[in-house]
Amino acid sequence: MGQRHERIDGRLRTFIEEQPVFFTATAPLAADGTVNLSPKGLRGSFAVLDAHTVAYLDYAGSNAETVAHLRENGRITLMWCAFTGPPNIVRVHGRGEPVFRDDPRFPGLLARFPDADGAPHGLRAVIVVTAEHIRDTCGYAVPFMTYDEDRSLHRSRFERETDETLNAYFHRKPDIPTSLDGLPGLPLPLPPLPSAPPAAP
Repeated sequence: MGQRHERIDGRLRTFIEEQPVFFTATAPLAADGTVNLSPKGLRGSFAVLDAHTVAYLDYAGSNAETVAHLRENGRITLMWCAFTGPPNIVRVHGRGEPVFRDDPRFPGLLARFPDADGAPHGLRAVIVVTAEHIRDTCGYAVPFMTYDEDRSLHRSRFERETDETLNAYFHRKPDIPTSLDGLPGLPLPLPPLPSAPPAAP
């Protein structure tokens, strides 16, 4: 029914790269802290970097729980489900790190996403996850569902933002600079994207 894997390669890699949506789960260290579970989509925003490392693009939203939890303790689980074809669920349990725009590694990581939508989408960071446990399970209870297309709403909402207006948006959202449990979230002000010129003083 279930199987552990040493590496993300072969059919396992093919499976996760083909899925149009995956889920991330994180939590703070505090026993009464808020567990966070997020769906992730948008074509081209996920990449397998090597047999033990995956990454995804962290786009603008109304909170930054994953970023806050990873900054505190690094624990993260990613999950993919087969909604078509043979049943399967794959989980990668590991340690994650948000790589922000001003990190020297950021441009090189961005190059690993050649199929990502070119619109900015309010890109905040690249989340890099090193796998510690890789396993799949049956997925017999997961329903069949069809994928039609990505929604265009996220692109249309955020592609018109400049770094200045994006910063203003993030400052208006209390759960972006600080998590629901009061942990440091997204560092602000947001640095410019490496390809963009620095903002005037």
